Amino acid sequence: MDQFWGHAVFLHWRIPSSAAARFMPAGTVPDEYDGDSWVGLIGFRMRGAGFGRGVPVPYFGTFTEVNVRLYSRDRNGVRGVVFLTLDASRLAVVLGARAAGIPYVWSRCRAWHGPDGTGYSVDRFRGASSLFSVLPTGSVAADPLSVHLTARFGLHSRFSGRTLYIPNTHTPWPLQSAVLQHWDGSLVQAAGLAVEGPPESVLYSPGVQTQFGMPRRL
Repeated sequence: MDQFWGHAVFLHWRIPSSAAARFMPAGTVPDEYDGDSWVGLIGFRMRGAGFGRGVPVPYFGTFTEVNVRLYSRDRNGVRGVVFLTLDASRLAVVLGARAAGIPYVWSRCRAWHGPDGTGYSVDRFRGASSLFSVLPTGSVAADPLSVHLTARFGLHSRFSGRTLYIPNTHTPWPLQSAVLQHWDGSLVQAAGLAVEGPPESVLYSPGVQTQFGMPRRL
């Protein structure tokens, strides 16, 4: 499945690996950086999603997504992400993804981008809400931590009692450092992780074109 992820905002907090470990699918462990695990709150605008390299699916292929994620490594050394929640504004997408074991939540999601900043808001029909925004600086961010948190080319997921790896091909994110304008950690806390204070890493990217491959069992 091809799709474009645009105007991405990445907020990350350092957390103990012991807190992340309980969310790891069987056969994976937290992928640490600087001795700790990291939890991310990421928003982006998905555009033009379609099957294979075919024509994008009208309406359903374009929507706003906000996800909470951790970072994993399997016994083969393959790095990935583990999604705790993914909020999206398309009910059909949410239902289809949940049937495949991906923890989507149907929510009112809004994105905005302009000279005054880029941001996302989430209002779940039941439960948590969140709002966060950043002002990109235009300065390239290519430090080791930024690469560690964003150079992820697949996800680890549980499905029917098994752990799957779903590859995702894309060029490296063109990252910029960003100034935090507004934030809250409500979605992270609703996912079962406690964070305190502002995120340690704040990044923006204009986006990348991506393509998901076929799942494979660990």
